Amino acid sequence: MVVHSQSAALDHCSLIKTCKPTTSVFKGIPVVDLRDPEAKTLIVKACEEYGFFKLVNHGVPMEFFTRLEAEALKFFNLPQSDKDKAGPPDPFGYGVKKIGSNGDVGWVEYLLLNTNPQITSPKSLTVFRETPEIFRSSAVNDYIQAVKRMTFEVVELMADGLKIEPRDALSRLLRDEKSDSCFRLNHYPPCPELQALGGRNLIGFGEHTDPQIISVLRSNNTSGLQIYLRDKTWVSVPPDQTSFFINVGDALQVMTNGRLRSVRHRVLAESMRSRVSMIYFGGPPLSEKIAPLASLMAKGEESLYEEFTWWEYKTSAYKSRLGDYRLGLFEKKTGGAAGQ
Repeated sequence: MVVHSQSAALDHCSLIKTCKPTTSVFKGIPVVDLRDPEAKTLIVKACEEYGFFKLVNHGVPMEFFTRLEAEALKFFNLPQSDKDKAGPPDPFGYGVKKIGSNGDVGWVEYLLLNTNPQITSPKSLTVFRETPEIFRSSAVNDYIQAVKRMTFEVVELMADGLKIEPRDALSRLLRDEKSDSCFRLNHYPPCPELQALGGRNLIGFGEHTDPQIISVLRSNNTSGLQIYLRDKTWVSVPPDQTSFFINVGDALQVMTNGRLRSVRHRVLAESMRSRVSMIYFGGPPLSEKIAPLASLMAKGEESLYEEFTWWEYKTSAYKSRLGDYRLGLFEKKTGGAAGQ
């Protein structure tokens, strides 16, 4: 995605959406210390109010961050013809600009990898086979395994805070050998030509919620991430390359019967600095039935959603556009489920 002239750049991004500048930096992002005795309470509160929080003192070595980021940048800085050998995504592998198969595009290139050792993705193998000296699988594996362990702890603390029984009701879905989890590396190249867009911001990755149970994001120290607050305003999240940002996903919204809400978010392109992000998406096995957890339901409380399998929801989500309210198709017609 290296572009050498302003006209070429604008040509290249002509189909990519823009939005009005948002100068509001949100300083109220909830911060949770994983070692805080009150972490379980703080996690639940943050997920109820925002569906989003920053996690510090998480125990994942900084070395894992820096090594993976360096290897990712080596890959993304390869000639386009070399990167294309790992694409197009199916859905795993390398993709550029095009997000999904339904017309969404963004100022982004990415690698999507499977985190399940039981499933081999030919495109994932291509990344490591074609560029073994550039993109070492150990950098990916070390990072993913550490993040998984941390995520299991986070969702078990969440279960404690919500008084979910058994305590591993959420973590067992992520630990399952058939867990449908994935890992994504995003690269948003700088776009110096942004000034020619009439003061508007270029969309790197369009607004959406994540379909899975939970998403665990780490990025470099470049801004761009924004979340949508309940007062219907977009705010920028201050970057922090040493911490994780945790998102509630659609599946978790259903499993808590709407008590926790998946957060709508997007990424904007920067004019001078590239942004690199790495996201672990924790998903259940494909055959898992998604419905409100019995231990969370008050006596006489009705489910806001029809029961569905993760395969059914995932299939539906990937047929939609990024910005669609995907859960709307699974809300019960009576019962007053809250849309987005």
